[in-house]
Amino acid sequence: MFVLVAGAIGLIAGSFLNALLFRYNTGKSVLLGRSACMRCATELSAIDLVPVLSFVFLRGKCRHCSTRISWQYPAVELSAAALSVLVFLEHSAPLWFAYWFLVWMVLLFVVVYDLRHKIIPWSASLVLLALVIPYALLAGTWWGIVLGVPLLLVSFASGGRWMGWGDGMLELSLGGMLGLTAGFTALLIAFWSGAFVGILLLLLSKNRYTMKSEVPFAPFLIAGAAVAYFFHVDLFSYLPILF
Repeated sequence: MFVLVAGAIGLIAGSFLNALLFRYNTGKSVLLGRSACMRCATELSAIDLVPVLSFVFLRGKCRHCSTRISWQYPAVELSAAALSVLVFLEHSAPLWFAYWFLVWMVLLFVVVYDLRHKIIPWSASLVLLALVIPYALLAGTWWGIVLGVPLLLVSFASGGRWMGWGDGMLELSLGGMLGLTAGFTALLIAFWSGAFVGILLLLLSKNRYTMKSEVPFAPFLIAGAAVAYFFHVDLFSYLPILF
């Protein structure tokens, strides 16, 4: 029962995240004003705004003008629901659930925004740091923050061309969340998966992607962190076995 409640909370949060993602930095308020179709501007009613179900029942089209609805809507809502359930399985205590749920919702926002715009908003980076630093100091995982330093140095050396400044700022928070060894594991997973996807894009994209193409790195950083955090993957735990 509690798992279902956690999933429902995630669906609702995912719906809010979608509104934030489409309105952020556009001058439109997320809290004020009714949602409307971005094509015909018709205000949406409650039946149009049920997470996931509205998309399914409307067959992915606006009820008024039949314009295609972005797949981002159900994808973000389902991702938020899955993250909410995973957070609950890790932290069932209400306060810890609320804290980590908020952290992962901000991270989900960063993933989608970076995929859409190839940039990480500074406001999201600062919110994450504000959330993570107190935890890192209390939990003793603050050493992991140093994992962001090499990425920031790469950005500094290249003037932001080889790696965006936001990636290093994001890694400061992810390192603080996970600690040094699990954070380094997550960073390795991010680089390995990023390299794999990059090679696939070069091979399969028919010249759409080249070696100079910009590929958002935040989704890989956060995916690596999710593997390390939710599945307790820490490559350094295998060192005693190897040696």
